Amino acid sequence: MRPIVGIISNHYLINDQYPAHANGSMNTDAVSKVAGAMPLTFPGDPSVVGIDELLETFDGFLLTGGRPNVHPEEYGEAETEAHGTFDRNRDRVALPLIRAAVERGQPILGICRGFQEIAVAFGSTLHPEIRDLPGRTNHRMPPDGTLEEKFALRHDVHFTPGGPFARLMRSETVLTNTLHGQGIKQPGPRVRIDGWAPDETPEAIFIDGAPGFALAVQWHPEWNADDDPVSRPLFEAFGDACRAWRAERSTPLQRAG
Repeated sequence: MRPIVGIISNHYLINDQYPAHANGSMNTDAVSKVAGAMPLTFPGDPSVVGIDELLETFDGFLLTGGRPNVHPEEYGEAETEAHGTFDRNRDRVALPLIRAAVERGQPILGICRGFQEIAVAFGSTLHPEIRDLPGRTNHRMPPDGTLEEKFALRHDVHFTPGGPFARLMRSETVLTNTLHGQGIKQPGPRVRIDGWAPDETPEAIFIDGAPGFALAVQWHPEWNADDDPVSRPLFEAFGDACRAWRAERSTPLQRAG
């Protein structure tokens, strides 16, 4: 049996009227084909899922990107127009799930909004619009063009020498795509920034002291994950961590406990 990875959903209105929980097929493809796990989407809605149920159902969690942003109330700031749209139900599932998974050592991988969720879950604050900051560039998705053009590689990310990402990528500098509007303002006490864009925007983090896999990136490794030399090792390592978690919790000792 492959490990089972829970992929949190985003809330959508189909045809502007039919509510749905969904995520992109790029995420499920990356989990299945590169991480070697079974992807299953779960609703980001606390009225229909419980944190303990999720932890016992899945071997690891993928926290995906999404248009709505983490509500600034979650990091002690007031809502402004610059913060954009929100999905409060996803906030109420993702943030406690992240903290519980990290405490257990259960693997989590954050992408874009998922990066911001992991950061906020461990005490970070966010800039609502980094392109408005002095010296920063626009990291947002281009409004026009094909998917290939929108997800094109755009800038380097520089990792801490000898850090988790440099070891994982076997390089201190990689080329990534960049599709996000918000970014870390002040990292929480356990949030370690391990990769930066050329304009010093944080692009890769890990949780200090986490007993398991707890990494997140601001770019979108799910795009072309099977062939991209940066995406593939990230998803492979995540899949390995999920397999190790599944194997450990299925041992007789674990079952007896």
